[in-house]
Amino acid sequence: MPARICSTVAAAAMAAMIAMPASAGDFRLTSPDMPDGRMPAAQVLSAAYGFGCDGDNRSPALTWEGAPAGTRSFVLTVHDPDAPTGIGWTHWVVANIPADAQGLDTGASGNAARLPAGAVETRTDFGLPGYGGACPPEGREHRYVFTLTALGMEALPVATPEAMPALIGFFANAHALDKAVLEVRYGR
Repeated sequence: MPARICSTVAAAAMAAMIAMPASAGDFRLTSPDMPDGRMPAAQVLSAAYGFGCDGDNRSPALTWEGAPAGTRSFVLTVHDPDAPTGIGWTHWVVANIPADAQGLDTGASGNAARLPAGAVETRTDFGLPGYGGACPPEGREHRYVFTLTALGMEALPVATPEAMPALIGFFANAHALDKAVLEVRYGR
């Protein structure tokens, strides 16, 4: 990206973050699959990935309410800030979720018919689009932070299945109206 475009985009992102109002607590994200704040086996990574976990690797159901006025779409990210990488680990990214959506069904990841029309799953730190469940190293519990960002634009033009999590995050933050966060824990 040329330097002039980068500085313009960076300035827009900074202005959006400064102007973003503090949440009044009305915008909420919940999950009927994780009501006690714990990640159950259904949402844990499967043995097929070779990380040593043996879950079902099924994306959880999520519901939300209280999106701010002017919301035109949403971006969902799931991030483990405790992963031993120095920068955490992104487990799921769904962009361009329509503003009229009120949630995602259990197992929606990887099933276009179960995702809201227009929603795009992008790459994660597993290298592919779609949900990758929890699988921390043994010995310590990790936090899994589900963040739903309400955007003032209909779609992120950079949201393709090949887009990296940082790119989606950069543009989502540049157009954020508010965020709803759900944190769950898992350890083995």
